[in-house]
Amino acid sequence: VQLQASGGGLVQPGGSLRLSCVASGFTKDYNAIGWFRQAPQKERERVSCISISSSDPRISYADSVKGRFTISRDNAKNTEYLQMNSLKPEDTAVYYCAAALRYTTTASTVNYWGQGTLVTVSS
Repeated sequence: VQLQASGGGLVQPGGSLRLSCVASGFTKDYNAIGWFRQAPQKERERVSCISISSSDPRISYADSVKGRFTISRDNAKNTEYLQMNSLKPEDTAVYYCAAALRYTTTASTVNYWGQGTLVTVSS
């Protein structure tokens, strides 16, 4: 499975961005997708994760992004999205899309990573 993320950039505080991640390869080989981020000198942290298995429907958000970020997926396009609204300077980080065999909120148990896309929130 290969993941290609895009959509990062520079945005002012309060602005919005939408990240996209296209999956290719053996796209039936995972049952959960998500977004993680890593700020300079910080550990990679979960932003949002969602199960794509109908038998195990789960979704989660980090407390810091609840109410501002929304994860979604277009199954026909094998693409996941992260809509980010009301962005804050503390949201500045490299954002990574991820896929896993099982639902997880822990970076260490992710099976596939995208290359990362930089989001900078600054005036």
